[in-house]
Amino acid sequence: MRDLKLPDQRHPEKAHRPDRTQPRKPSWIRVKAPTGKGYAETHRIMRENQLVTVCEEAGCPNAGECWSQGHATMMIMGDICTRGCSFCNVATGRPDTLDAFEPGRVAHAVRTLGLNHVVITSVDRDDLEDGGAEHFAQTIRAVRHQSPDTTIEILTPDFLKCDPAVLETVVEAKPDVFNHNLETVPGLYPSVRHGARYFHSLRLLQRVKEMDPTMFTKSGIMVGLGEDRQGVLQVMDDMRAADVDFLTIGQYLQPTPKHHAVDRFVHPDEFAAYEKSAYGKGFLMVSATPLTRSSYHAGDDFAKLRENRLKKLAQG
Repeated sequence: MRDLKLPDQRHPEKAHRPDRTQPRKPSWIRVKAPTGKGYAETHRIMRENQLVTVCEEAGCPNAGECWSQGHATMMIMGDICTRGCSFCNVATGRPDTLDAFEPGRVAHAVRTLGLNHVVITSVDRDDLEDGGAEHFAQTIRAVRHQSPDTTIEILTPDFLKCDPAVLETVVEAKPDVFNHNLETVPGLYPSVRHGARYFHSLRLLQRVKEMDPTMFTKSGIMVGLGEDRQGVLQVMDDMRAADVDFLTIGQYLQPTPKHHAVDRFVHPDEFAAYEKSAYGKGFLMVSATPLTRSSYHAGDDFAKLRENRLKKLAQG
C-alpha cells in the first residue's frame, strides 16, 4: 500500500497550502493494518498484471479487509489525474498515453481473482477528447468476454470537457451499475471539487437513466467536510429527481496535511439517520457508515439492489 504521508511533489497544486491538522480519529473510524495470505495474493495479482487500484491511490481505509477477501477496485487510464480536488489523494499532473493492452489485463485479473462483481474506476482524463469513454467501453467488453458471469460496476469521471455524446459510448457497453459520485453538497464544490460542476454531474446520472432505464445508477457523497444535515438531505432529493438507485455516504478522511481539513467526525448514529431518510426518499439501496466507500461491499450491495428492484417491479 502507498504511504498516505507522501511528499508534496505528488500533489504540486497543493504544495503552497498551509498544513491543516486533522483531529484525532474516534474509535469507530480506526481499522486494522492490512495483513494475511489473501491480501498478499491480491497484491501479487495486481502487480503481475501491472494494474493500478484506487484502493492504493486513494488510501482507502478498507483496503486491508477487501484485499484479504480477494477484492480490489481497478483504476484504469493510469495513476495521474488532470484534476486537483482538495479531498483526493490521487496524484495530479500530466498523464501518460493510454495503454491499449490495459483492458485485457484488467479482464485477466478479474478472471484470476474469480470475482462475482468488479468495480472499475479511473482518474479524470481531461487531456483526452472523449475523456476515456472508449477505454471504459473496451474494458467492460474485455471483462464480459473473459468473465461473462461477473457483474460490472463502473465509477466514472464527469466527462465535463467532452462532447455529451461520449456518454453513449459507455452506456452502450452495458455495465450493470453506472456510478458517478457527487462527492459533496453544491456549496462546497469551489473548495472541495474544484473544476467540477454539481449540476453537470447530476445531469450525467440522469442522462444515463434516460439512455437505458434498466441500468442501475449509483452516486455517493462524503460527510465531515463542512456540510450540514439539510444540505445532505437536499443532495438526496436531487439524486432521486435524477432517478439514482443507490446511495453511499461515508466519512471524509484527510489524506495529508495539505488536503481539505476534516470539519468533524460524524457519529455512527447520524449515519444511521441518513440511511433511514434515504430509504424514505425512495433509494433502492443505501450504504451509510463512517467507513462506507463507493466500492466497499459493492458486490453484496449490488445483489441486494437487484433483489430490491425485482420486489419493487413485482409490487407494480
